[in-house]
Amino acid sequence: MPLTSDADIKALLEGVRTIALVGASDRPDRPSYRVMQSLQAHGYRVIPVNPQITGEHIHGEFVFRELSQLGDPIDMVDIFRNSAAAGEAVDQAIAVGAKSVWMQLGVINEEAAARAEAAGLKVVMNRCPAIEIPRLGVAPITD
Repeated sequence: MPLTSDADIKALLEGVRTIALVGASDRPDRPSYRVMQSLQAHGYRVIPVNPQITGEHIHGEFVFRELSQLGDPIDMVDIFRNSAAAGEAVDQAIAVGAKSVWMQLGVINEEAAARAEAAGLKVVMNRCPAIEIPRLGVAPITD
């Protein structure tokens, strides 16, 4: 069952340090661009993933083609893909040993969520961490 309680979501956000943002955009008018910027400003390390702009940089971070290319452990995979495509991102998150997956507003994939949970990942669906962080009073990440 995806996390829905404020306490569970806050605890998840407080434990996260490194976020892979799948579907990151280098276009300032896109929500993923602004959310990445907001998460970085809060103290998270955010690694952009987008095969269409691999090798570019967004907010100072190198853009990777896929999650398997990341060398660092990933606490959370934030998914900015449509609901149907979210399953592939979830499967990659499981394969690389991510601790959680977060499907953005409007992204709902029950089957992918069930696979992630069965693999031991925490799941949040149809929410935005940039909205939840101030709403829940998550303190800035300083370590």
